[in-house]
This record gives sequence, C-alpha cells and structure tokens, in this order.
Amino acid sequence: MVRSSGQWREVSDQMREGKKLRSYEVRNGGIVKYWNHEIASVTSSGSDVPLFYNSIIPVFLAASFFFLLLNPGTSIAQNVAISASTGKTSYLVGDYIHYKIEVEHAKGITIVTPSITDSLKNVLLIQMLKPVTVKKSGNVTTTFEYVLSGYDSASVSIPPVPVLYRVAGDTAVSTITTNPVAFRINLLKVIPQAGIKDVKSPFKIPLNWLWILLWVVIGIVVVTAVYYLYRRKKRNQPLPFVPVAPKLLPHEIALKGLKELENQRLWQKGLIKDYHSAITEIIRRYFEERFSMPALELTTSETIDLLRKRQGTEPILELTRDFLSNADLVKFAKYVPLDNVNSEMMNQAYEIVNRTIPPPVVEAKTETTNVQ
Repeated sequence: MVRSSGQWREVSDQMREGKKLRSYEVRNGGIVKYWNHEIASVTSSGSDVPLFYNSIIPVFLAASFFFLLLNPGTSIAQNVAISASTGKTSYLVGDYIHYKIEVEHAKGITIVTPSITDSLKNVLLIQMLKPVTVKKSGNVTTTFEYVLSGYDSASVSIPPVPVLYRVAGDTAVSTITTNPVAFRINLLKVIPQAGIKDVKSPFKIPLNWLWILLWVVIGIVVVTAVYYLYRRKKRNQPLPFVPVAPKLLPHEIALKGLKELENQRLWQKGLIKDYHSAITEIIRRYFEERFSMPALELTTSETIDLLRKRQGTEPILELTRDFLSNADLVKFAKYVPLDNVNSEMMNQAYEIVNRTIPPPVVEAKTETTNVQ
C-alpha cells in the first residue's frame, strides 16, 4: 500500500523534528508489519519534502518492501525481530491454544518477558511456560509460550503485544510490538437427528505379560532378600535362656502323686472308690516307668507275673498282691473297707515305691598316675 502525498507531508514534518517514527506500513495476508527507525533532524524552510528526500525515499521504500516480503510476519527494530503466532486458526471449546512470541535478537540484548493478560479477551491464560532460548548463527531466538483456552464460541483477536528490551551498555528501554493474531473458537457440532448415544464402554488395556513377569521376578527377589536378611539377623542373635526343669525320676513322680492324693482326703470325704482308683493308678504308672511294663492294661495277676520277671521286685511281690487285691474289691465288688484299711493302703503304696528305688549311680573317677 502506497501513502498519498498528504500522508508524506506528515512524514516530512516528523522528520524535521528528528522524531523516531513508524514510517512504513505494508499489509500482507491481513497482518500489519512495522518498521521502526531513527531519522536525523533535517532543516528546511519549505513545507514540502526537500528534493533530496524526494529522490531517496522511493529507493528506500522499495528496498524495505522487498525485505518485508522475504520476512513475512516479522517486524525489526535495532536488530530485534519479533513475531507472534498460534498453531492454527480454528479451535474447539476447551482446547489448549499455544500462543507463541518469538523474538530474534543479537547478543547483548536483554528481552523482558511480555505480559499478555491485559491483551486477552474471550480466552483465559491457563499457563505460561518457561522461556526457551536458542543460539544460532550469531543471533539469539527467545520463545515465550502461553497456554490459552476458551470456553465459549467466539472470534478471538490478540492485539499487538508490546515487548520491552534493553541493549547492553544502554540504560534506555526500547519497545517493539508483535503482530496481531486472530483465530476462532467453535462449539461442538450437534446433530439432533442422530439421537442420544450411550456412554462408551470402558477401554480394556491389553495385558503386557513381559511387564507382569518382570514384576513377579522383582517381587520374588525382594521377598527372598528380606527373608535372607531376617534369618541372618536372627541367626546372629543369642538364643534366650530358658531354664529347663530337671526331669523327675519315676519314684519321684510316684511319691509326689501319693502326697497330693493324701492331701485331697478323698476317703475321709466318702469318696472311697475314687480314692482306691487313684492310688492304684499311681502305683501302676510307676511300674510302667520303673520296670518298663504295661501295668495300666494288666490285671492284678498279670501284673504280679510280670513283676516276678523283673530284677529287684522280690521284696514287693506279696505286698503288691495284697495292695492291688484290696483295691479290686472296692472298685469291682462294691466292698466298703474300714478306715484303717484305707489308711493302710496309703502306707502300702509308699512302701512299694520306697523299696524299689534304684540305687544312685556313682560316676567312676579316673585317676592319673604320673610315671617318671
């Protein structure tokens, strides 16, 4: 687009004042590109542009025009090029829209992160990503990416966003603006004739047997390691001391049982049959442990016959016969003995045990003789 002579007169007035002005504008695909530059102060007595500028401006504009055609969507100021864009021009409600501002500049130029919140309408800023800087061919490209989203159908236009930058060694802060970006947010298409569709069934993820086998192996290894460490730790610990009660000898068990039965005073309480059954059981159990014979399963006569075959039983054969026979009368013939007979049964039981106590074992001492 070429300006009219009236517009150039305005440019000439700004040039006389030595201003920094936006002097050229080209439309390409509906996006406006700008070129900022410094123009030296010029003195002129006339109101029109001097002849020198009338001759140089067409050449300058032509060169600028071809440069802009080779670099669409970019504006340049003091070795700084900037462009703004989105991935596409049509989105659905709720889609994430990635709005990018790319600034290409020379080394030594610091770019201030632009703020776009005030420039947004009909869209919301969801997230601002971390700026990415890439160095290439002596220049630096810094990309600022913003994640936007809209929740209603609308035509969205993001106006030019000012970006501040500062050149190294210069305290002045300059500004360059992006190109405007436009896109459309659409609603989902609804087809009433299609009817209401059912909810989709759950998606089944196929089993990955390799992963399952790997986790099983890991589980077995972990369990084995834990068990090994547990056993190793337990093996290194000293076993707790548990005092073991000395095992009683057969005659000690029998004497203890007779003493407990005597303290129960069964026959004094009228439990005569229970008394005789208990006392004969103690003696018969003693015979089993002392002489290795099944006395609890034998009759009185069978018990006496086996006792005769055992060593050291001669002193108690007749005493045992009388003792067991009296108990059989009470248990099986319903005989009611006198009190002195019940008392005598206890004395006979003590005597049977005491007469068959084995002699103590004496350990042989080994004597050592020194032979010279």
